[in-house]
Amino acid sequence: MGLRALAATAPGAVSQPDNTSAPVPDRQPGDARAANRAIVFLAFAAFASQAMVRSVDSLLPQIAADIGTTVGIASIVVTAYALTHGTVLFVIGPVGDRIGKYRSIAIGCALAAGAVALCGLAQSLTTLTLARLLSGAFAACIVPLGIAFIGDVVPYERRHQVLGSFLSGQITGALIGQAFGGIVGDHFGWRVVFFALAALFVVAAAILFYELAVNPITRSTQPPGRKGRGLVADNLLVLRDPWARFILAVVGIEGALMWGMYAYVGADLHLRFGLSFTAVGIVVAVFGIGGIAYSASVRPITTALGPIKMAMLGGLIMAGAYLVLAVQPVWWFAPLATAALGFGFYMLHNTLQTAATQLSAEARGTALGLFAAIFYLGQSAGAALAAPIVDRFGAPYAFLACVVGMPLTAYWFTRALTRRGKP
Repeated sequence: MGLRALAATAPGAVSQPDNTSAPVPDRQPGDARAANRAIVFLAFAAFASQAMVRSVDSLLPQIAADIGTTVGIASIVVTAYALTHGTVLFVIGPVGDRIGKYRSIAIGCALAAGAVALCGLAQSLTTLTLARLLSGAFAACIVPLGIAFIGDVVPYERRHQVLGSFLSGQITGALIGQAFGGIVGDHFGWRVVFFALAALFVVAAAILFYELAVNPITRSTQPPGRKGRGLVADNLLVLRDPWARFILAVVGIEGALMWGMYAYVGADLHLRFGLSFTAVGIVVAVFGIGGIAYSASVRPITTALGPIKMAMLGGLIMAGAYLVLAVQPVWWFAPLATAALGFGFYMLHNTLQTAATQLSAEARGTALGLFAAIFYLGQSAGAALAAPIVDRFGAPYAFLACVVGMPLTAYWFTRALTRRGKP
């Protein structure tokens, strides 16, 4: 689903949100188009962010050869990005709540443009790593604060569909980023890739700042009670709520089971079936095709199943896909399984994201920052916990943890959501 489809999924995006949302100004009929356009531009910024993340995966051999080091050592530019991107999320939420979510994203895009350009100018691994640290920190605000902004301006009843469409920008960016990095890097060099990505962020920043100037919806008023609170107080406001702690626990487990195990899918295909690294990269990237299929069908699926049944089905699909990956006799089952993983993951995760937008109307940006941070930490914890199992018994035994754990996690979440009703 493209960016135009995103606008189409939110025909009433400017309706008065439910009574748990922060108050918004009275809106005129013409504001519907303005709100939809603002969200489409956020999806473009998310596209730029994810393209930057994934494009570097294909550039490591070139970077290592140019700088004069090994691929293993050069991979620090990937881990450095992930480190800051995850940890800074504890901070950017309160910042977004204080100065405005849309404004924070626009500033983040502008600063990311400069940091990514520095990556292209770097002459040493140390300089490149520092530039990646900065780019990870500046770009971290885009997705969680974008989701928080949608939570501010889209009624809860329509939010699930709009968030599902917003995902299209992220997923498409990840898919195109991997291919773009390899193709452009092969023909023009890895530095050109970074300069092109910097230009993408410049465009994103320009359209977001333009929206801030002309679109009042992007300049929402500060929620009641926000003035005078600091970073710690904002985080404590969210964490004091038992329901918020529950949602954060679920997304942490989801990240550990889904992405912690997925880190070993490529290695398993290479070691067990002898696939080349090129073939492994293609199979693993098919996950994004499943995500795009979900994004394209989110509206009819949500209408037919409802969020609760959809989340439960997503957990079951992921369990089935990991079972296939664990017991497959030949490698060509893997593309079907990874596509199913992408589809099932977003069915569950999108429902979790929608619930997260309701954790705190007073500090929605903080809540989404915590949500994303715990999700990242869960991924790291899952990969670390699975490592000894993979080394001793093989990746298929680690995959079985997801086969058992994902349906249980989905059931735990949907059962609580059913009891609670609308958040």
